[in-house]
Amino acid sequence: MLFWVISAILCLSVAGLLVRSLLAGDRTVATAEAMDVAIYRDQLAEIDRDLARGALPEEEAARTRTEVSRRLLAADAAARAGGNAPRAGDGPGRAAALSAGALFALVAVGLYLWLGQPGYPDLPRAGRIADARHLLEDLPTQAEAEAAPGQLDFAAPQPSEDFETLMTQLRNAVAERPDDIRGLRLLARNEAALGNFAEAARAQERVLELAGADASGQDHSDLADMMILAAGGRISAEAAQALQTALHKDPRNGTATYYSGLLMARTGRPDIAFRLWDGLLRSSPEDAPWVPPIRAQIDQVADLAGEMSYRQPPVAAPSVPTTALPGPSGEDIDAAADLSDADRQQMVRGMVEGLADRLARAGGSAEEWARLISALGVLGETDRASAIYLESRQVFAGDAEALGLLASAAQQAGVSQ
Repeated sequence: MLFWVISAILCLSVAGLLVRSLLAGDRTVATAEAMDVAIYRDQLAEIDRDLARGALPEEEAARTRTEVSRRLLAADAAARAGGNAPRAGDGPGRAAALSAGALFALVAVGLYLWLGQPGYPDLPRAGRIADARHLLEDLPTQAEAEAAPGQLDFAAPQPSEDFETLMTQLRNAVAERPDDIRGLRLLARNEAALGNFAEAARAQERVLELAGADASGQDHSDLADMMILAAGGRISAEAAQALQTALHKDPRNGTATYYSGLLMARTGRPDIAFRLWDGLLRSSPEDAPWVPPIRAQIDQVADLAGEMSYRQPPVAAPSVPTTALPGPSGEDIDAAADLSDADRQQMVRGMVEGLADRLARAGGSAEEWARLISALGVLGETDRASAIYLESRQVFAGDAEALGLLASAAQQAGVSQ
């Protein structure tokens, strides 16, 4: 209500000034003519005083009086003519002035109704910060978030029957040895790969319990990622705490930075979200997993943050991935060491076949091809490793860095070059 009162006072004040200016009309001219009449009369009185004192000769006084009287009569006639003439404040002039003032007020109100937000409450900065703090304090628990998940577009892969059998064996092995951190890491990674994010998060939580203070920022970031995916994209209080811990241990962690920005955008702090995302976008290779979602949302966040002139940085050249690649790593193979030799070989073989099938269908990076060659060497399939090495050399012909990486993997696998 106070806003409307202040706006009405300002609008009427400006309109009143415009109307007053229009109503003044010829009054300034009339006032000037009246002043001329008064001056000429004063001059006549001054001539009489000079004549009485003997300061002015009779003939000179008569001649001067005649001239001043002539001018007085002319000024008086002009003043009377101006007083009888119509003025801007009379008749049609008054109506035009009032109409102009009313039109100004109506245009001002109309523009606000069109461009403004009538009835919108005041949004002081301190109040917005307090509201954002309340939203952060009222985040749902992980159980609540999983019970009412968001709409996350994720297509779970269809594992082979053999891989499902291997996963059952891994789950049973971890259940029998709940303190085996290597087995838990392997279980968390593969449950996530299958789209079982809730189970992956439970395994990762156990990893953090066993690692204690030695848990890395990436360990906490992985937990937050699994929790958020398990909740369909919603960020719970536990996930937010994991993000905070991840950034405390590793301020440059990309996953934690992206999700922290997303949390800030959802809780009324687009200014913080913009700073986090803009810095991450400018320092990340274009093939980083968080770059596409940031590019899709940062323009809107920039507008909300008041960065009206923001322009996204140009597309950067992709770099060699530093995150974990699909397929069995050395850690995966070591983590399966507690299984029997047959089960261990079968599990590694299942992961190798999955990677080989994906590379054959969709291709992949040089690191993924190198990992496949190394894994086949571990399995003793040197002939197959050699064939894949030759194929990879054709895929990455001309890329010296990639060819060097592949040659190193072939040498490790025992493939003759």
